[in-house]
Amino acid sequence: MDLNADLGEGFGIWRLGDDEALLGLVTSANVACGFHGGDPSTMRRVCEGAARREVAVGAQVGYRDLAGFGRRHIAYDFAELRDEVTYQLGALSAFCQLFNTRVRYLKPHGALYHAAATDESQAAAVVAAVTGHNPELPVLCMPGSTLAQLAVGAGLPVVAEAFADRGYLPNGALVPRGTPGALITDPDAVATRAVRIATERTVVAVDGTVIPCPADSICVHGDTHNAVSATELVRASLIDAGVPLAPFA
Repeated sequence: MDLNADLGEGFGIWRLGDDEALLGLVTSANVACGFHGGDPSTMRRVCEGAARREVAVGAQVGYRDLAGFGRRHIAYDFAELRDEVTYQLGALSAFCQLFNTRVRYLKPHGALYHAAATDESQAAAVVAAVTGHNPELPVLCMPGSTLAQLAVGAGLPVVAEAFADRGYLPNGALVPRGTPGALITDPDAVATRAVRIATERTVVAVDGTVIPCPADSICVHGDTHNAVSATELVRASLIDAGVPLAPFA
């Protein structure tokens, strides 16, 4: 199983999350590319740390929305979104090259992640950017989403992602942020969910129903206040359950 986290989301003097500690725990790093978070120096630092630890680097691309942390929906024109995603891929690729590594996958962030799960135009723009940049680049996304379907149709590898620290609705969608049950903050609960996802391929939804949750990568968000302790426990619990940890890319 791959264990991923969102990293490099600080900006300027603002630091969000403990990138250094999380790089020692995860197998893949979703690196912010400067639009929803991150800046050139942060991208360089995280790429260097990931290369040193042999952690796979993924481009976490988002809306051009630093003020809203990329969590506000934007109605983009297809070509504009395609080009902004391409721009972010190119920026992260440049920093990867400095440390003899490369961008190994793409994952949308925040509102773009959710929009691309259902909006055909936005999903198609992401797919067009990826195929133009590297037609063999995997896309990390929700299984069964519009983005997953279009990526498969374009011949891109698709990697199914699950969230250990987010609540699920009975239909398999994530509970919207700001809604009760959206975030799982207890490290023990997060670790228990991660093991269940990895070993049973299921998750318990907010209404108590058990729903399918196929995944090749489990995400723990790096911007929560206890992200490091939760990720430490997730990693240890997966290993104790006999689940090997390795990058999917």
